[in-house]
Amino acid sequence: MSSTWIALAVSLVVSLVLTGPIRLLALHIGLVDLPGPRKLHLKPMPLLGGLAIYAGFSVAVVVAVRTSARAEIFAIFTGATLLAIIGILDDSGRLHHQIKLFVGMPIAACILVASGIRTQLFSNLITGKSGLGLDIALTIFWVVGITAAFSILDHMDGLCAGVAIVAATFFVISASLNGQVVVRNLAAASLGAALGFWCWNFSPARIFMGDGGAMVLGFLMATLGLKLRPISSYNHASWFIPVLILGFPIFDTMLIIISRSRRGLLPFASPGKDHTAHRLANLGLGHKRAVLAIYAIGCVFGSLGLMLAAVSPARAVAICVVVLIVSAFAVLALEISPFEHQQKRQSSPSAF
Repeated sequence: MSSTWIALAVSLVVSLVLTGPIRLLALHIGLVDLPGPRKLHLKPMPLLGGLAIYAGFSVAVVVAVRTSARAEIFAIFTGATLLAIIGILDDSGRLHHQIKLFVGMPIAACILVASGIRTQLFSNLITGKSGLGLDIALTIFWVVGITAAFSILDHMDGLCAGVAIVAATFFVISASLNGQVVVRNLAAASLGAALGFWCWNFSPARIFMGDGGAMVLGFLMATLGLKLRPISSYNHASWFIPVLILGFPIFDTMLIIISRSRRGLLPFASPGKDHTAHRLANLGLGHKRAVLAIYAIGCVFGSLGLMLAAVSPARAVAICVVVLIVSAFAVLALEISPFEHQQKRQSSPSAF
């Protein structure tokens, strides 16, 4: 456990200490998010916080993560670096916003696949190239989906970083229960990096992470989900554990896809105040309490994920079915809740 605590401490300190100077740098070079009709902040906010998250994770991995799987670590570094660069370019307006979704995220996913990091769901059921091909396709879909989910989650003070903190904590716990030391250390490094930045980003935020941070966190969470290997492999529902740990960003993404599609909008090209957090705030919670409520929801999802590995296969399947049904009803309930509707013609080159 000592290496895990070292990874957590190093990433936390590096991220926490670097965020201040990076904030000043962003203000100096004018890399800020300006106020607007669909924004919650009333003054320009520095956008370079993702650099501190990336640095915290990277330094912690170099210092504390020891493994013979160097190709995998290099792939994680390469994918995170690629997305950090693309995200910062997008934040600065130097890149078309669809590049990150249709080019950057799939390439990062392919880098993981090339190193051997992929799901093994279909290859355990289907022999030969068919099973492998399906697993590769699912891996790319998973990485792109989770990375995009975190990218669109960065719209309220402390939300994206806090959701990552909760998910990374459950990845640490799950990896510990499964004896996966490397995964536990990677999760601890991600946790510390997000936590150090969160101290600057929780309401009232003094800096935003931008896509340069949100995509890196999403990519790291997706990677942890791929590398998590529950001991209870006999349980056919064990593949659902990382899905539950990352349940809230998946739920929020499905909500806006369904909601915006119903209104004739392109889900990832029509940004607006129609996310779960916005709707909870409009129901009377306000912004800060809505974010805290989402932390609690993330804890419920994560706890169900841990429970999944400890129960019989039949109960695990029952839990999955109940979660899907409750989530569907929650989408319906939130869809009829008050929120700000976008115009059909609205599209933006910025974040989702």
